[in-house]
Amino acid sequence: MQIKEVAQEGLKRGYKVTYDAAEIEERIEKRLAELAKTVRLPGFRPGKVPLGLLRKRYGPSVLGEILEQVVEEGSRKVINEHELKPALRPKVEVTSFDEGKDLEFSIDLEILPEVPEVDLSAIELVRYTAEVDEERVRRSLENLAKAQRQYEAPEEPRPVQEGDQVVIDFTGYRDGEAFEGGSAENLPVVIGSGSMLPGFEEGLVGKRPGDGFRLELTVPEDHPNKDLAGRQLVFEGTVKEVRAPKPLAIDDELAKAYGFEKLEELEKAIRERLEQEYRQRAREKMKRQLLDHLAETYAFEVPQGMVDLEFDTIWKQLTEEMERSGTSFEDTGKTEEELRKEYRDIAERRVRLGLILSEIGNRNQIKVEADELQQAMIREAQRYPGREREVFDFFRNNPGALEQLRAPLFEDKVVDFIFELARIRDEKVSVEELFEEPEDEEDAVAGAKAAAKAAAEVEAAESAKGEG
Repeated sequence: MQIKEVAQEGLKRGYKVTYDAAEIEERIEKRLAELAKTVRLPGFRPGKVPLGLLRKRYGPSVLGEILEQVVEEGSRKVINEHELKPALRPKVEVTSFDEGKDLEFSIDLEILPEVPEVDLSAIELVRYTAEVDEERVRRSLENLAKAQRQYEAPEEPRPVQEGDQVVIDFTGYRDGEAFEGGSAENLPVVIGSGSMLPGFEEGLVGKRPGDGFRLELTVPEDHPNKDLAGRQLVFEGTVKEVRAPKPLAIDDELAKAYGFEKLEELEKAIRERLEQEYRQRAREKMKRQLLDHLAETYAFEVPQGMVDLEFDTIWKQLTEEMERSGTSFEDTGKTEEELRKEYRDIAERRVRLGLILSEIGNRNQIKVEADELQQAMIREAQRYPGREREVFDFFRNNPGALEQLRAPLFEDKVVDFIFELARIRDEKVSVEELFEEPEDEEDAVAGAKAAAKAAAEVEAAESAKGEG
């Protein structure tokens, strides 16, 4: 076998590999001899089938098997001898081969770049903190009370008004025909809750028990039922009861409805939940600072193949969302070309940050342990009650899906490791400031997927070298 480097430009590498015809023939004969020991053909004893007959019957399949072996072997040897770390699976193409002649094939690939070492102790970050105020606790209690609110018939009969609960029967029609899922009996609806189609609840205001109603409504374009989205519907029905809301009760009985003995215990739980929410938001903002710092400080060439894959994922999500919402490129105020450029820059940023985080993790031997991955699988399975076994089997049989679980765990561990070494300054802000979105809403997160890809490819390269 001969290996010749034919291209080297940036991160791109190209090689030509040649196997002599004699070597290919030798491998074919050796494989046919192995088959001869086990193959049974009419008229011949085991192990006595002539080689010529075996070649005639099994030659094409053996040739294909040998070609696959030598191409894989040659690719691995190229990677090992040149100490390459492929960014993605190399592109292999047979360029010349006829039976009895030399085999030539090309290997084109991009390698992972040399990622500069990051001085973690020089990173300066601000951790924003906000205090939980009594007003927010009170509003949370009111929202919980509203969810448990009771309704009763008003002292004096009156028309439906905002905040009332009405009990209705109705049938929905599309093009004059009743449609599936468009009818209900004894349905309680709170006026102003937004639980029905836009205009439905408003159309009941002013009605009295026993009144009929007929509503002509247009279903929003973004309605989850695509068969109904944008369609004109008619609803005909009757108001059966009108119930007025009882005053909100914020007391021990409310606490018991949520599993607590005393109101004070419920208030404490609310404060703790809000504090956790604030801490999580503070971490997200600090992570944003970190990623911005890394992106602005460390510039290096990244494999365009990885950028292409990341861009394709982003673009697919964008176009699918535009299709669902009925949005055009004109609606965004930008041309398709401008958006493609913008999102390709985002993809390149994600890949670069992913490589940086991956390198930091590898240099510091940060790994996702088996029990951590197992816990992530359990959490994911719990989202599908009754189908837990199906979810576990899916992850076990789909390495790519399992990697999507590993990715955010790996990224979080690396980010937390950086936080431990970085210089962090605390700064108190208001809750509004804490949750304020930056003007630039571009997803600055490294992209757990991009980081995982980078880490996975590094591991794959090391594995390939080891196999050689």
